[in-house]
Amino acid sequence: MNDFRGDYAALLLDEEVPDDAELLDLLRQDPAVVFVDRLEIQRANLRSLVPVPGPEVTEERPIWAYYSWRRTVVRLLGPASFRLLRLDRNRNKITAQQQERLREVTVGIVGLSVGHAVALALTLEGACGALRLADFDTMELSNLNRVPGTVLDLGVNKAVVAARRLAEIDPYMEVSLWEDGVGTDTVAAFLDGTDVVIDECDSLDVKLSLRQEARRRRLPVLMATSDRGLVDVERFDLERERPLFHGVLGDVDVDSLAGLGAREKIPLVLRILDAGQLSTAMAASLVEVDETISTWPQLGGDVLLGGAQVAAAVRRIGLGQPLASGRCRMDLDEHLDALAEPMTPEPVIQEPAPADFTAARGTAPLDAVDTVLESAALAPSGGNVQPWKILADDEALSFFLAHEHTTEMDVAHRGSLVAIGAALHNARIAAAAAGILGEVRLHSGTPGGPVATMTFVSGDDPELARRYLHMRERTTNRNVGVPGPLDSALADLLSEDAEKEGGRLRLVTEREAVAAIGEILAESDRIRFLTPTLHREMIGELRWPPADPVDVGIDIRALELDSAELSTLALLRRPEVMEHVGGQDGGRALGNSTRDRVSSSSAIAVLSVRGGDALDYMRGGQATESVWITAQEHGLAVQPISPVFLYGVERAEFEQLSPRYARSLEGLRRELVELVGVGKEESLIMVLRLSHAPAPSMRSARRSDRIGRRTTS
Repeated sequence: MNDFRGDYAALLLDEEVPDDAELLDLLRQDPAVVFVDRLEIQRANLRSLVPVPGPEVTEERPIWAYYSWRRTVVRLLGPASFRLLRLDRNRNKITAQQQERLREVTVGIVGLSVGHAVALALTLEGACGALRLADFDTMELSNLNRVPGTVLDLGVNKAVVAARRLAEIDPYMEVSLWEDGVGTDTVAAFLDGTDVVIDECDSLDVKLSLRQEARRRRLPVLMATSDRGLVDVERFDLERERPLFHGVLGDVDVDSLAGLGAREKIPLVLRILDAGQLSTAMAASLVEVDETISTWPQLGGDVLLGGAQVAAAVRRIGLGQPLASGRCRMDLDEHLDALAEPMTPEPVIQEPAPADFTAARGTAPLDAVDTVLESAALAPSGGNVQPWKILADDEALSFFLAHEHTTEMDVAHRGSLVAIGAALHNARIAAAAAGILGEVRLHSGTPGGPVATMTFVSGDDPELARRYLHMRERTTNRNVGVPGPLDSALADLLSEDAEKEGGRLRLVTEREAVAAIGEILAESDRIRFLTPTLHREMIGELRWPPADPVDVGIDIRALELDSAELSTLALLRRPEVMEHVGGQDGGRALGNSTRDRVSSSSAIAVLSVRGGDALDYMRGGQATESVWITAQEHGLAVQPISPVFLYGVERAEFEQLSPRYARSLEGLRRELVELVGVGKEESLIMVLRLSHAPAPSMRSARRSDRIGRRTTS
């Protein structure tokens, strides 16, 4: 089954093929041949991949690979499963689709010193499907400072040494050799069928011939020089008339470059490499060629760096990514000279709640109107943006919608209206406790006018007043909980609270349904991370004390994350990382935190209201705050979870939220409302996670400039 290529390629044998089976039997009879069979370990590793491959891969027939130079036969996975498992750790730096595309690329490498490192890097990464290696020289002891061979390779052709190493990494890699090297008369034949040319040879006439023929065939030429990390790119595939060597040699011909000795090459090499940019050690060494040293020096580390650089450039060309003609230097010494202390991580203070947390739960200020104002401002809002302006005089309290504090998820300001409804509920409780509760009115809203008002009169409501201290203690608790049972009497009480305020509460306690909601909310979080505008706003809400003020947004400590989750968040904050994940439509793990917390809940509470105008959403906000206060009063931890789709209704609104995932968001909303039984005439208001959990470590602060007193005329 194999076109056996001398002593540099593995002979692939299939036991199901009679001729191969016969040869395997003969090899087994040879006491000098070693058989290695670790197939089951490979299969176990294959089955552990995420996602698990299909049976067409896991059940692929294995092969035996005979390495004649090692007198060893190794049992391996078949080609598709071998490649999938071997290159799995490339993901997602190289995606599966990109990996397949790179298989179509054939790379020709002339010169197998630096070229060996290039071939090695390309093979390790699977960055090409076929390699053509050319070198006439044999391995010498002096090569082992930079060529990744061994003393067992001395006297062996350099191309053969490289090919053997590649075959031992991937026996399925297509490798062909030109053991006589490439001359000016064979350049055309060598380049026939190649896609990218790597020039690492020493002969200047061959270097020039390679470029002439590559330009004629419109092939890119890459070169690494092992001094100060210089990598050189000539995109003849894009620039048909581009001068050879970027024009630095001028008009030279091949014949004038043939047969030059090391010292005679130096003036030309200096022009190619730009003498002024050489490292001090290299420049000094060139002066000593043929005097104290035989040729210019190269270090193994620099050669390996050059292999990595060229492999990266090949990937870009193979994938059609931007790569201009030109050169750059990745000088290791220069970078090491620039070592600096790492940036101090943004501190995450782990001590208990700040000192003013207890004070915030104490007795309200003596002035009743100030008490009402402050209590209103304690209401929750999405991302703690506090989308209101609340003004009071001696006669009334007015709530205004602060349009400047909205977000993309606040579709049609519905979330802001819910927050104002919650603030109004707090104000009612405080006013009742102070004995100044008057009429409450909700307004459709004229531009610039209030959306809700509450007058101050001599009035009270004992039931509301009783809740004053519980209202002041209400807070978000994002701790992982324990899914203990929810008392049926408490469930009824929560539903009654919602109904009193014009809302409707649906409690989900069945574990399978809770898990299903967890998946819906986790997918919503993934979409939020992967949608640039939503991601930017979400990260913008986070506050990292003491560097950031915490009177708006979410204090990072309030997320109740462990050290691993905090480290992950540092990555998730980076928009380019999310763009990379989104480009692959990946990121299932982005919803893990929500999924885990939902699964630890005793119940998921979904609040809705009948209708869908501004007044309905404010009523829904009052219902939400009432349920929240009662749940916390009875020992439950409460966390609001606002899925991206929460306030979207029309298809155009989902398009506004996330153009790429609009259809998914619409489907997720449909799944949730069907799962919990929300009617078509109802609007979603809020999703709350109810659990039995430890007390939160802190409480979000509020801005004082969003509330104020005004005098009446």
